[in-house]
Amino acid sequence: MEHAKGNKKIVLKVLSTLLIMYILTGVALFVLAFLLYKMELTENIVTIGITAIYVVSGLLGGIGKRMKTRRFLWGIIMGAAYFLVLLIGSALLNRGLTSDMLHIGLTLVMCMGAGMIGGMVS
Repeated sequence: MEHAKGNKKIVLKVLSTLLIMYILTGVALFVLAFLLYKMELTENIVTIGITAIYVVSGLLGGIGKRMKTRRFLWGIIMGAAYFLVLLIGSALLNRGLTSDMLHIGLTLVMCMGAGMIGGMVS
């Protein structure tokens, strides 16, 4: 019974951290879209902005002091979970994957790396 309570707590920690990460992502993407509208940003600037949003969200997801030990592992898991939800959402909205596997793999590494760094600095 104790083990089941521990697992529920971990699942709740993961879900609440992901929720915070996606709220941050949504707000940041809204600001980026507003800047795109007002300032007519180039495609390169928008791509850099999206990448920065992924990295900052990953860092904050890893930094969360929700785990006492192995924080780098917590950060990697949060980065991977964040990426997985992004990938599934993108695949559902686009009715398949529109990016090549290299781009998908680099985004996964970027999200996991940012989460790991966030976990290490926390």
